[in-house]
Amino acid sequence: MKIAIVGGHDRASRMLEPVAQACGHELECHAGDMNGRGGEALAAIVERSDVIVVFTDVNSHAAVWGARRLARSRGRRCVLVRRLGTARFRALLGELDEPHCSRALCA
Repeated sequence: MKIAIVGGHDRASRMLEPVAQACGHELECHAGDMNGRGGEALAAIVERSDVIVVFTDVNSHAAVWGARRLARSRGRRCVLVRRLGTARFRALLGELDEPHCSRALCA
């Protein structure tokens, strides 16, 4: 499954990527910057992803609203989180009920 993370810090994506890979998922991140071509980049990431995880604590309002709107219009699942560490991300991956995700790796 392809998972997009919108917002947050760059270091968070570096911590979450190994967790996603261990469960057989791909992770793509968008910093939440909507200036310039940021909106187009966000639309492209949402289009390529199955699930969009949106940080609300460290993100612009435009990015949160844009990600939610784009996800809804494309029929993608959108999960809003205030913060997201590795433990919560593992739990979130477990909630997605993917049959190929080993509980030993994700738990």
